[in-house]
Amino acid sequence: MSSYSEAGVDVAAADRFTDSIAGQVTATWGDNVIGRFGEFATGITIPPGYDEPVLMMTTDGVGTKAEIARSLGRFDGIGQDVVAMCVDDLSAQAAAPLGFTDYLAVGALDPVRDRALVASVAAACGLAGCALLGGETAVHPGVMSTDQFDLAGAALGVVERRRMLNRDMVSEGDVVLGIASPNLRSNGFSLVRSIFSESDYRRPALGSTLGEVLLEPSLIYASAVRTLVDRVAVTGLIHVTGGGLPGNLPRALPQGLSARVDRRAWKPPPIFDLIRDQGKIASEEMYGTFNMGIGFAAIVSRQAVTDATETLATCGHRAFVIGEIVAGDGFSFAS
Repeated sequence: MSSYSEAGVDVAAADRFTDSIAGQVTATWGDNVIGRFGEFATGITIPPGYDEPVLMMTTDGVGTKAEIARSLGRFDGIGQDVVAMCVDDLSAQAAAPLGFTDYLAVGALDPVRDRALVASVAAACGLAGCALLGGETAVHPGVMSTDQFDLAGAALGVVERRRMLNRDMVSEGDVVLGIASPNLRSNGFSLVRSIFSESDYRRPALGSTLGEVLLEPSLIYASAVRTLVDRVAVTGLIHVTGGGLPGNLPRALPQGLSARVDRRAWKPPPIFDLIRDQGKIASEEMYGTFNMGIGFAAIVSRQAVTDATETLATCGHRAFVIGEIVAGDGFSFAS
């Protein structure tokens, strides 16, 4: 007679894993969380002070960056990547994150790895100012190899309706502020993995090893962006993810306007030079795949530039003018 455990799914082990992470999950909970750990769903109340709150949701994953983490056995920053990808999408709509749920798919349970992943998700939720409300760990024997995993998540946020941004707020002459990112965050790793081998990840690079540099966790911009929109009249917000600046800046613009970006305004971190040289990748492909050192962008009037950059600096983020809004359609680089 066959059993579920013989098929590769140990329900008792899964229950033990769930119990082992309870403290890390509930440590992110405040008085606004409704429910108990382990229930089928957990609720969260909308903070007071909203006249017409709008709930917003996003979902994303860490992508194939997980494969580099798997090959090196380094899992302590991956949770921050998945949280950043989701909550910073909310930030691009000026929404404050309230709650987060994660989905961990594995070929087989590995308590050390899996606890490290959930711990990093919980720590990142603390940085983002949202509760880790729950999640799911799914075992997929025969579909994934025993050491493989994938991590995804969903974030719930809230924004006052009157404070929501729309494309028509952007005007010709506005300025594009780039907010610095020191690394790849969680985008472009399929291209990275096509260039480097597993043995390359263990080789020295940029004062560490290549793998350690590639696995540096994503910055989380959500808290800084909330402060920015509270203090400065922002007309557009852009999370620079897959597609880089050319693929994401136009998403915040109305028809008839274009973002003209000057690549001389900042110097991409050295990891991008290493990737470009190793892969012999054209500049257009680099800027159309990676963030190139700009993880988030804000559009403000020229008069608001100083206030915006100083506000972001107080939040620990370096920002600088990288372009302007001009007549046209979409995106261009300054010649």
